[in-house]
Amino acid sequence: MILLVLLSTAAAGAAIYMVMNDRNSGGEGSVQTQQLQRQAPIFVKIDPFTVNLADDNFGSRLLYTGISLRVGNDETREILAEHMPQVRSRLLMLFSGKRANELTTPEGKRRLSDEVIATLAEPLTEPQPPLDIRDVLFTEFIVQ
Repeated sequence: MILLVLLSTAAAGAAIYMVMNDRNSGGEGSVQTQQLQRQAPIFVKIDPFTVNLADDNFGSRLLYTGISLRVGNDETREILAEHMPQVRSRLLMLFSGKRANELTTPEGKRRLSDEVIATLAEPLTEPQPPLDIRDVLFTEFIVQ
């Protein structure tokens, strides 16, 4: 009888230990799993542009560029899509004021990327929440 009580107590203790251990490791596993799960990036593709650049010593020059914007949320994607004619117009105005020699270096492209973000930071409509534009990706870029 004493042996039966000891075995039952040992089995109950082992069961409690295993259940508690599974809960603790399951919780940590869940946190680790959540950390490993990344949100898929959200991109807004803008059709390519062909614009005349500002004159320089070489005469008229052209810029052909394709752009994708990496945004932080669906709301920003929707606002940009709804106002795409305004977005394109602002970008055309920005690009047409550039000279070819400003755009042919990596630093020039980085500066242009920053200017695109600043240009699109101005509200497209009133009221509008701030747009979460995280990066400008040039998918095509030809200066001729």
